[in-house]
Amino acid sequence: MIEELIKRRSCRKFQDKSIEPDKIEAILKAGLLAPSGKNKKPWEFMVIDNREKLEAIAKGREHGSAFLANAPVAIAVIANTEKTDVWVEDCSIAAILMQMEAENQGLGSCWIQVRNRVTPDNIPTSEYIKDLMSVPFGYEVECILAFGYKLKERENNNIDDLPIEKVSYNNFSNSYF
Repeated sequence: MIEELIKRRSCRKFQDKSIEPDKIEAILKAGLLAPSGKNKKPWEFMVIDNREKLEAIAKGREHGSAFLANAPVAIAVIANTEKTDVWVEDCSIAAILMQMEAENQGLGSCWIQVRNRVTPDNIPTSEYIKDLMSVPFGYEVECILAFGYKLKERENNNIDDLPIEKVSYNNFSNSYF
């Protein structure tokens, strides 16, 4: 797993190439296998491969989502907020597991934050997407994940650059291993 974490980098430029259905299925399985508080599984995943929808969703944030218009596939991570008060955490775990499986499948991915973001018209991004995608009351959109074949490989993360000063044992400190 460490090797996959070293390789995984956010990817915002994708090849003009479709993703095979079995790879999307594997990504979805990774999300569906995610642990959740009290096993409530509050998440729902919406696969978006319609070009017009992707272009419309790409306009749903003031900054940082334009690249979605050129992604072959996106998955919206949506929570039933009435199931649990830890839906943000549960959805985040599912989302990163999907990103890790995408890397395992040879695909790039990028997280687009939705919760607590706004459109250029100052509308909450979650409301914009819920309206666009017919998401019912009681649900919130945590994030959109963009997936595709990487246009180019980025340099791997360097394990020697890990901020080990952020680790302490038993009491908070700035100690090293």
